[in-house]
Parts: sequence; structure tokens; C-alpha cells
Amino acid sequence: MSVDAATVRRIAHLARIAVAEDEVPHLQGELNAMLAFVEQLSEVNVEGVEPMTSVTPMQMKKRPDVVNDGEIADDIVANAPATEGHFFLVPKVVE
Repeated sequence: MSVDAATVRRIAHLARIAVAEDEVPHLQGELNAMLAFVEQLSEVNVEGVEPMTSVTPMQMKKRPDVVNDGEIADDIVANAPATEGHFFLVPKVVE
């Protein structure tokens, strides 16, 4: 795949980047080099290669999945006008 000068201008316009006319040939070369590298990467055989999250094998640290109330229920309902057993009391709105 090759990028021409018109495509460079269009990419610059879409990216909202001001590009002077004398910079277009340089950017064209840069974009063509990037695309050539990506094409080169697509030729690599990756059959049977597992995805990695790190270059060294490691397990992610996990905290225990324990349900709790945060132990601050009294602080949460402290400013409520009416409470009952760590619950907010609200006026009935449906009859």
C-alpha cells in the first residue's frame, strides 16, 4: 500500500493538523515507511503463539472477593433525617 500526496493532505485535514506544502513529501515518506513496516509484520507466522500480558510469566495479583458493608454504615446514615437499622427512611410516594 502506498500513500500519495492527496492522501497525506486528507489525513492531515481529518486529524486537524496544519501541514505546509513543503512538509507533504516528508510526511508521505514517513507514512509509507510505517505502512511498509505493518505489512512486514503481517508476514510473520504467529500460529500457536499465545497472547502475552508481560515478557515474564506472572500471575496478576487478586484480592479476595468478599462481600462486606464497608464497615462505615453508621457514618453513611449519620446525617439522614430518619433511619432504621442502617437504612434510610423516606416518605411513601405510591399509594
